[in-house]
Amino acid sequence: MSDAEATERFRIEPEHPSLPGHFPGAPVVAGVLLLDRIAASLERAGAGRFARLGVVKFASPLLPGQEAQLSWKRHGTRVRFRIERDGSTILSGEGELA
Repeated sequence: MSDAEATERFRIEPEHPSLPGHFPGAPVVAGVLLLDRIAASLERAGAGRFARLGVVKFASPLLPGQEAQLSWKRHGTRVRFRIERDGSTILSGEGELA
C-alpha cells in the first residue's frame, strides 16, 4: 500500500437525524458521525477501510451547521487523522487499515 493523504471540508446540517437525541435542547455532533466522515473519506480516495482504531482524542465539540476540515495521511497500513474547526482541533487519532 502506498502513502496517500487528503483534506476536505464538511458540515453536519442541523436537520441530521441523529442530532435531536445527542443532546436534546443543546445538540452536538456525535463522535461516531465524525469518525464515519473520516472512514468515508478514506474509502472515497481508495485508501482502504479501518481495521481498527488505535487512539482517538476528542478535544472539543462540533456544533450542527459548523464547517470543519478533516485531513488524513496514510503510511502503509497506518493512518493518522484530524478534524479541525477554525484551526482548533476537534479530534485527532490514528488507526490501522485493512
